[in-house]
Amino acid sequence: MIDARVQEAALSLPGPPAYLYDLPALDGHVAAVRRALGPTELYYAVKANPDAELLRVLAGHVDGFEVSSAGEHAHVRGLFPGARLALGGPGKTDAELRLPHHRLHVESPNELRRLLDAGVRADVLLRLNPGLPVEGAALTMSGPFGMDEDDVARCLPLFGDRVRLRGLHAHLASGLAAGRLLGLAERLLAQPYEEVNLGGGMAVSYESPGSRFDWAAYGAGLAALGRGRRLRIEPGRALTVYCGYYVTKVVDVKRVRGRAYAILLGGTHHLRTPATKGHDQPLTVLPTGKGPALADEPVTFVGQLCTPKDVFAGNIVTSVAVGDTVVFEMAGAYAWNISHHDFLMHPKPAFHYLRA
Repeated sequence: MIDARVQEAALSLPGPPAYLYDLPALDGHVAAVRRALGPTELYYAVKANPDAELLRVLAGHVDGFEVSSAGEHAHVRGLFPGARLALGGPGKTDAELRLPHHRLHVESPNELRRLLDAGVRADVLLRLNPGLPVEGAALTMSGPFGMDEDDVARCLPLFGDRVRLRGLHAHLASGLAAGRLLGLAERLLAQPYEEVNLGGGMAVSYESPGSRFDWAAYGAGLAALGRGRRLRIEPGRALTVYCGYYVTKVVDVKRVRGRAYAILLGGTHHLRTPATKGHDQPLTVLPTGKGPALADEPVTFVGQLCTPKDVFAGNIVTSVAVGDTVVFEMAGAYAWNISHHDFLMHPKPAFHYLRA
């Protein structure tokens, strides 16, 4: 259940569907993460949510930002001209390889050769795809990401005074608990590099919105494993997901072949997460409607799109009426920014911010 501050703000929004971001909650959460990490550097992966207001809060706590395109680079540099930027992602263009950075994550020997040909100065982390087992991960970053040990070895003789090797980058998977991530970190830190970026991948549970990744255990474990080396992580979802809400209204209720549906304004073209990950997005129904209703039965919450995949959550036992306000939680990461906004050309949601 969402707290009273968020409920009050959701009910006062002038026209759902809309996004609501709780900035004080984000500030408190990221401050706690920063304290738990101790000497480990914290970068935010901008791909999770590039909203400028969220980035302004994050900037007060993080050591830098991880960007994966020229667009993200320009966006963050425009907001924070002096911020440290780590430039990552596969398939970098020649123009992207020339962008100013604090660290450049090189994904292949060919990318390194192109960087050398560009004639620029660069501080490089080689991205390793080590093939370690990651059972139970929500998403495994294998395939085209990074390179295997043989290609890393091919890169080592190429470095010189202008393009300098600083260390190793390895983001293996998403959705892992602290103990599992520490186990992988220990294997990676057996490599002889003084600087290691361990990526993100911290577990986020949409099934249990109240649960949290154990940042204290993770920070203490990294401090013990680091032994004086420079360690960095770059979470995205685990920092911002909890501060975001997608607020909408019930426009219709009905039963089709015995199954109950609540049709909402908007859809998964605004909030793609549940369709992408195949989960039920956690929600709260605020009884503001006086229209036809469904009472105490399994209800599937869908949007206005012309596809049966436009499902927010299925078979949620609840009561819901036309005109009710529905607040979807955990919409602060990989939500609006990865959605197919222009499908059916519905109006785009507004954005609102709880500030204090």
